[in-house]
This record gives sequence, C-alpha cells and structure tokens, in this order.
Amino acid sequence: METTRQNKIARLIQKELSEIFLMQTKSMTGVLVSVSIVRISQDMSYVRAYLSVFPSERGEEIVKNINDNSKAIRFELGNRVRHQLRIIPELKFFVDDSLDYADKIDKLLKQ
Repeated sequence: METTRQNKIARLIQKELSEIFLMQTKSMTGVLVSVSIVRISQDMSYVRAYLSVFPSERGEEIVKNINDNSKAIRFELGNRVRHQLRIIPELKFFVDDSLDYADKIDKLLKQ
C-alpha cells in the first residue's frame, strides 16, 4: 500500500518526466511518448515508470533507448525537482501495453 507521500512524489515525477519526454520528442516526427504510471519504492530510492509509446511498433526500441539514457534523464529530473526532493530516485522504464491489450480484446469481442 502506498503512502500519501509516495503518491505525491509519484505524481510530481510523472508530471516532470512527461514534460522532459515532450521536449525530447519534439524533434522526432511521428513519435509520441507519454508517462502512464509511476510507481515509487517504499524508501523513495527507486522508480518504475511505465511509458505509452505511439506508434506501438517502435515501443520496445524507444524504451530501450530511454533506459540507455536514464542517467541523463535522471540528471534533468534532478534539476527540475531539486527543491522538492533531497534524493533523486533511480529510474527504470517499461513499456505500458495496456492500450494495445484493450484494443486486442475489443477486436476479439467484435468477431
């Protein structure tokens, strides 16, 4: 069960990561990355962020690239939230394929 503080920090990190990815993907035409869920550990030192990527065919490739550059993203996040957080958590990114799964279920139900 997550505490109120964990929820507040998760929302803050989700908002800031969304802005970071918005700025980074402006140069890439036809790619949209959004942060759907952020989970933070009990000790606030580790974050699991689930990313929704459009087009979904390139999702694995883009998330792998983001994970390779997670130190730079963590640095940028640290610059943005340095007054709210004392320790910037480690970041790990995963593909959120819940929309693709829901679309697949809808197609199966319509058959």
